[in-house]
Amino acid sequence: MNRNNKIRNIAIIAHVDHGKTTLVDAMFKQSGVFREGAAMEERLMDNLDLEKERGITITAKNCAVSWKGVKVNILDTPGHADFGGEVERALMMVDGVVLLVDSAEGPLPQTRFVLQKALQAKLSIIVCLNKIDRQDSRPQEVLNEVYDLFIELGANDTQIEFPVIYAIGRDGIAQPTLEDKRTDLSFLFDSILEKIPGPSFSDDAPFQMIVANLDYSDYLGRLAIGKVVNGSVKAKENLVRIDRDGEVKALRVVKLQTYIGNSLAELDVAEPGEIVVLAGLDEVEIGDTICTKESPLALPRITVDEPTISMTFSANTSPLAGKEGKFVQSQRIGDRLKKETLYNVAIQVEDSEVGDSFIVKGRGEFQLAILIETMRREGFELSVGRPKIIFKQINGELHEPIERLYVDCPDASVGAVTEKLSSKKSRLVNMQNSGERTRLEFSAPSRALIGYRNQFLTDTKGSGIMNSYLEGYEPFRGEFKSRNTGSLIADRNGNAIPYAIFHLESRGKFFVHPGDIVYEGMVVGEHSLSNDLTINICKEKKLSNMRASGKDEHVTLTPVVRPGLEHALDFIRDDEVVEVTPKSIRLRKVVLAGNIRK
Repeated sequence: MNRNNKIRNIAIIAHVDHGKTTLVDAMFKQSGVFREGAAMEERLMDNLDLEKERGITITAKNCAVSWKGVKVNILDTPGHADFGGEVERALMMVDGVVLLVDSAEGPLPQTRFVLQKALQAKLSIIVCLNKIDRQDSRPQEVLNEVYDLFIELGANDTQIEFPVIYAIGRDGIAQPTLEDKRTDLSFLFDSILEKIPGPSFSDDAPFQMIVANLDYSDYLGRLAIGKVVNGSVKAKENLVRIDRDGEVKALRVVKLQTYIGNSLAELDVAEPGEIVVLAGLDEVEIGDTICTKESPLALPRITVDEPTISMTFSANTSPLAGKEGKFVQSQRIGDRLKKETLYNVAIQVEDSEVGDSFIVKGRGEFQLAILIETMRREGFELSVGRPKIIFKQINGELHEPIERLYVDCPDASVGAVTEKLSSKKSRLVNMQNSGERTRLEFSAPSRALIGYRNQFLTDTKGSGIMNSYLEGYEPFRGEFKSRNTGSLIADRNGNAIPYAIFHLESRGKFFVHPGDIVYEGMVVGEHSLSNDLTINICKEKKLSNMRASGKDEHVTLTPVVRPGLEHALDFIRDDEVVEVTPKSIRLRKVVLAGNIRK
């Protein structure tokens, strides 16, 4: 095997909000991608609207910089556990990783997940302790925690001798020690060239490339993104692809491109190890091998962890169906979901046994919530059921997914958090107190965390931090109540009336504003008791021609907070669905008619 030392392929991996995208911004600025004085957006790689709004990376993205004549291909990866499939896919294309760890928070669940994948792939690792300028920074303790994590994950002697860099990603500073004050990222770039090897290839092997990502261009059609494993390729060359069934299908590359900065540039010839974009392919899937006609040899396909959660997607059947969305037919919804599986290997779609509905499986409710939010912004109107855990039968016994849950909360909230989680079959396995805050570690069933986040934020007054990763499967721990409150259900079609809401406020908390359209079977609020309550929210004040002895009542209503998409998915029970349109999110019963529901 030879190495192409003119190229380095790296992925930047970390837990959410540890500074990956900010560090990539600084690398862009200092490597000469932008001319001096040129305007540059913050978090340049987060180019999706949802990424900018939420401040997180959702999809892995490629870019490239040049340092001392060597091209460095960089993959910015998501830090949220639900998007782990993006990380697994990105690691297929690289030879090394920069593991970013917040110098105050230390290694968190997603740090463990991405590090485990990097160790399994035998990648070279550089550990970067970021945000060393934080007031609560504790770099030496965090470094010890990183060593412990490497040992716990079974790192070998070579892997555990990792280089350490101390950084302030926001200011574009990287240094070998805490005392050695630097002003730029040159030490990080030099470490990448020195510690991470160039991509390996075989001299004798013909051209082979594995498709790790897909994109689409209005001008060029489908784009296949991947790493050239062996050989070289020219533009407009006749090639073949080998699909998941081993079938060989001919294709012709219309355009050959590579990354320079965060944009694409045309190439005449791609060398081994280069990350390229092939344009003009009619049919291609993630995991396919593209190679020459003469030597069609398939590479191992990309494999990702199995999904743990499922949701039912179906057409909207409420009385308001079709009034706010462009795409309402179940066939259009099914086509859109199947298209998603082409781009996202962590999502699976199956036809449901019940009517025109689809079962969508993923890593977590947040991943599926992002998919729903993307679809509603595209103009889709649909109904979505409650997230359900995917159970397994192992040796004839029912097993369920178990999460390792990390909670960081004020001391005053520890009792409430422990009580709520214990009632959901969770076990406290570790507890550490550090001043006014306490770190708790639980072994919790995945189903215990569905709908728990909002309760957790209430119990900790918004100051708690909660993270988890999938630990494995254990025998089913038994049933528990998912929600202690019932629903307030409208009994007729009409508009919500202030007079009716005012006199029903003692019954619970409302989700609708005065004047909102409601219909029979729509969930308009949360009942304060455990049972469902059917109410007339359209009742008006009785008017007569007799003058009242006193002045009319002045109705003052409690402010209403409409449930967002994630809150709605957490809130609903098994007999309820969320109606999602481009303009509204409503909750409703599956069976709308009250007499049939009874």
